[in-house]
Amino acid sequence: MLAVAVLLLLGVWRRTRQHPRTDDASVRANYVQFAPEVTGRILQIPVHDNQFVHAGDLLFAIDSRPYQYALNQALSDQQLLEEQITDTQRRIAAQTSAVAVARAGVASAHAETATAASTVQASSAAVERARAALQAAQAEQTLALNNLHRIKPLLARQYVTVEQVDDANTRAHVAEQVCQQAQAALLEAQAQESRSRSMQQEADVGVSASQARLQESMHAVDRLDSLLAQRQAKAAQVDNARLDLERCSVRAPFDGYVTNLNISEGEMAKPGVPIFTLIDARKWYVVANYRESDLRHIKPGMHVDLYLMSDASRRFDGVVESIGNGVSPDDSDVSNGLPQIDHTLNWVHLAARFPIRIRVLNPDPSLLRIGETAISIVR
Repeated sequence: MLAVAVLLLLGVWRRTRQHPRTDDASVRANYVQFAPEVTGRILQIPVHDNQFVHAGDLLFAIDSRPYQYALNQALSDQQLLEEQITDTQRRIAAQTSAVAVARAGVASAHAETATAASTVQASSAAVERARAALQAAQAEQTLALNNLHRIKPLLARQYVTVEQVDDANTRAHVAEQVCQQAQAALLEAQAQESRSRSMQQEADVGVSASQARLQESMHAVDRLDSLLAQRQAKAAQVDNARLDLERCSVRAPFDGYVTNLNISEGEMAKPGVPIFTLIDARKWYVVANYRESDLRHIKPGMHVDLYLMSDASRRFDGVVESIGNGVSPDDSDVSNGLPQIDHTLNWVHLAARFPIRIRVLNPDPSLLRIGETAISIVR
């Protein structure tokens, strides 16, 4: 009998070593603390504590009217900017046309200046011709007068005839008239030259005025750079206002359980202040603390039998995901920058325990609860 008992004990010990087990385990799941991202009064809380919700279900709703007004204002500002851009584009088109007209005016003024310069040159040439004609007429007049004065005294001595004297007198009179006409023509040519020079000066002034109008038109052309630079800012304001409006209605991102819900409608929501917690029911884990002497028999990927303390008859299948790499040591106290070591020596050394993360492959959310005690047996 003793031998049988020893064999049984050895079999149990061997099985325990090859298939480590522990009841120092608890059920875990991921969870999210839901905190509002905008300020406002809570108008709806259609869920209650410990309720199971599906992804997309409304969790709570904040008064969205201020954020709707902000979105409308942002959209109005954006539309106003676009209208300003359109009006400025039209004004720029008109100003560009004015610049083209001013350039045409400058070209026309230059053409008038060239015409006036040609007229001045022609007038100057006419003055020179009139002056030459006057000089010729004056020479003819001088010659006729000299001839008259030479032959007129000879009439008394009858060296010349009366007809010759009359003919010389007529020639002198004609030469005088021709000289007067040449003088008048010279004065007229000089007057025309003066008018031509005045026209040239006016044309030069017109060129300067046209160039000034062109420069003024070019400087008057508006620019779109400042308005176009505001587009991104206005669009960002619209997007931000729309995002704040969307944040007024908070929906479940996944299937889960609502817990720690202790508020009602009318509460003032504050950004960053949690309202309740939503437990993710999609994935469940068991964190089992195994002795360090058992770790060499446990590898990631190994299957584990899991039992709950609340229902020990139900077996769940699990798989080892990871093994903890560290726990806080007992002798970690530090005094004055140096480790503090006790002078006493413990005769009994307890094995340290390291956490093993085990994912439940066939979870039943109706039975699994965070913090529930579990039993883990490695296959």
